[in-house]
Amino acid sequence: MQRRLNGRDILYFGGLFVVLITVILTMYMIDRQWEKMARMEQLMREQAGDLRDIGTQVRNLDARIGKGVTLSAEGVDASESGVPAAFQRSYEATLKPDYAEGDWLVRAFGVNLKSLTPFISTDAYSARVHALIQESLLDRNPETLEWKGLLAESWTVNEDGLTFVFKLRDGLTFSDGQPLTAEDVAFSFNFIMNEAIQAPRERSYYKKIESVEALDRLTVQFQFKEPYFQALELAGGLAVMPKHFYGPYLDKPNDYNQSKGLLLGSGPYRLEDPKGWSPDKGIVELRRNPRYWGPVQPAFDRIIWQSIENDSARLTTFRNGDIDSYGSRPIEYRKLVEDKELAKKAEHWEFMSPTAGYAYIGWNQQREGKPTRFADKRVRQAMTYLIDRERIIKEIYLGYANVAMSPFRPNSKQHDPDLLPRAYDPEKGIALLREVGYEDRDGDGVLEDQAGDPFEFELVYFQANEDTSRLVLFLKDFLARAGILLKPKPTEWSVMIDLMNKRKFEAITLGWTSGLETDLYQIFHSSQIEGTGHNYINYRNPELDRLIEEARATVDEKKRMPLWQAAEQELFEDQPYAFLIRRKSLMFIDRRIKNVVNTNLGLNFGSLPMENYVPSLEQRY
Repeated sequence: MQRRLNGRDILYFGGLFVVLITVILTMYMIDRQWEKMARMEQLMREQAGDLRDIGTQVRNLDARIGKGVTLSAEGVDASESGVPAAFQRSYEATLKPDYAEGDWLVRAFGVNLKSLTPFISTDAYSARVHALIQESLLDRNPETLEWKGLLAESWTVNEDGLTFVFKLRDGLTFSDGQPLTAEDVAFSFNFIMNEAIQAPRERSYYKKIESVEALDRLTVQFQFKEPYFQALELAGGLAVMPKHFYGPYLDKPNDYNQSKGLLLGSGPYRLEDPKGWSPDKGIVELRRNPRYWGPVQPAFDRIIWQSIENDSARLTTFRNGDIDSYGSRPIEYRKLVEDKELAKKAEHWEFMSPTAGYAYIGWNQQREGKPTRFADKRVRQAMTYLIDRERIIKEIYLGYANVAMSPFRPNSKQHDPDLLPRAYDPEKGIALLREVGYEDRDGDGVLEDQAGDPFEFELVYFQANEDTSRLVLFLKDFLARAGILLKPKPTEWSVMIDLMNKRKFEAITLGWTSGLETDLYQIFHSSQIEGTGHNYINYRNPELDRLIEEARATVDEKKRMPLWQAAEQELFEDQPYAFLIRRKSLMFIDRRIKNVVNTNLGLNFGSLPMENYVPSLEQRY
């Protein structure tokens, strides 16, 4: 039965029609607003770029007419181009015909970071993030290795080597727009030295400094207590923290020590929310700092790291074009080099960086107040003899590694050239263990001590690294032949850090990075056992302590190097670590990333001041 429309129906449908028209108009207006906002954002970016160009031109002009070029006791701050020497290489990149700003640089971390707060996060991964956000007074030229002014335009050193005075550049600002002054430099030192702040590693270095004082708005003085061989590096390398941002945490240090993402600085990149990063995000995203003071701006709008712990997953992500670089495992490197499809999109690099570190097994010598089986150096020496490092290099790293024998690089002046690695010698290893009292007392193929307890231990290692997993299996096999039971303990990164801080492990395999000249204090001096210092294996050697202290206080390189070599001999004799290998870097980088070169500091990929860029036609984001 049909029903006619009455007045109420007409009003009802009329209302619906009006609502529908309103929704459509609203959606249209929102689209228009988004388009307008996008145009405004693009315009602002273009204007910001224009302002940066104008600023660079003004600074260059000032330099050419005699302003802004500052002489110091250490050399000339500016190059012939008028651009400060620290920015010369990045400035030259901007002169290339295809140079362009824009695009994102997307990389991957092999771990899920626990924190980004300075000093709370102590791993090499978070240090890469810090370097893009917080700057220091000086920077090294990657080719000459000479120091150049970054935040500082000049510096002087007293004849006694104890007083360093830095003159800051005028116009420095943090990414929130607040000015950076000498007060912030002095605050950064005092913040580190405050015992309530969890920064034991940094305090172990900076306690060489008696005071840091702001003499005026742009002048800061470092006064050392005693001579120190890396005094200029220590003072010039201090990351400058904004007093207005971090200062309030001196009244509530526990809030700082428990924080996950308090990170603000003056660098070319910034966190969108300097207080809001957390590990559960699984990603670190940095955006270009629109207030960056530098005469040369970095090319990339964003730098992003994804947390991808599995090696195979990282390779798949790289093949798909979702990340721009991939650190290859040796077992796959040759095959990837021959992959024609991959060669079209990626360039490969293999190099041994002078700062490349070493892999090791750390033997914990004391646990819960009691000495462990590894407290006897004969046991530690035996473990080194029982590990076939040449076979590890051949079968796991396919020759892309060298045997490590100490924290010092083989071509370093710190290394004693007469010192050679311990060769694989199971007979010597077993003989040393027999001296300690280990024998197979019940014929089951396992060594027992004099109390009849079997020689077995847990080895903690990072569970997501496939090469490390293979390494542990090799180690288990080597030691089993000698009658030792190694029990692998695959562990998450955050748990590993906790175990180290609490000293709750028997043995652990990890790696340390190196420097151009390596200071042993932080890792092997007995003072670093306490708290969360990095001597987490509870290693004590009074003679090594003495040598480290004397070497650190010896400024004359010719006199210092024999001290380091003597320290190396102590480590070689004691074997607190089983020093395993130094591995080459095997890197694939997306071909759209330009101006990647190998320097005396290693690959310049992603380093600062930024030298890499993507031409406009090849930009992806």
